[in-house]
Amino acid sequence: MIEPKDLGKDELLGLLVDAAKNWLAHDGLWFQAVEKKFGMDAAIELDGQAWQKFTQIEAQRIMQRLKIQPGGGIPALMQALKFRLYAYINKQAIVDSSDKHCIFRMENCRVQDARKRKNLPDFPCKPVGILEYTYFAKTIDPRIETRCLTCPPDPHPDEYYCCWEFRIK
Repeated sequence: MIEPKDLGKDELLGLLVDAAKNWLAHDGLWFQAVEKKFGMDAAIELDGQAWQKFTQIEAQRIMQRLKIQPGGGIPALMQALKFRLYAYINKQAIVDSSDKHCIFRMENCRVQDARKRKNLPDFPCKPVGILEYTYFAKTIDPRIETRCLTCPPDPHPDEYYCCWEFRIK
């Protein structure tokens, strides 16, 4: 019987990608079940509540694993963003940065790409994204302010789905 400790680096990274896909599939199925029973508005509201808490837990665990000290500013945030579950299954990029700010984009998103393949409109994730990114950043450093530059249902260029600015005043 194979044990995780017997696997090589590439196999373990593959398992991590699979786990991220499973996590996202569960999130989507949960959302669809809530939407079917209570409607889109209620599903988005409840999803926002879940993401507000989850994103803080995710940030805390990343900080603990990577020994990122609280209050590490934009450099700490940029490091932590690379280790979110999304980072293993979506294409994301930091396109501008300094010690006081950074611009983060989600260039490919599994959720939005799947909807595009089905000829569906973009999923309107902005209300949840605002909570998600704000609370993730504030967990890394309470001084960080988050601003959504674009996120569906906002129009966006073909090169990315959403774009966020993080800044320390």
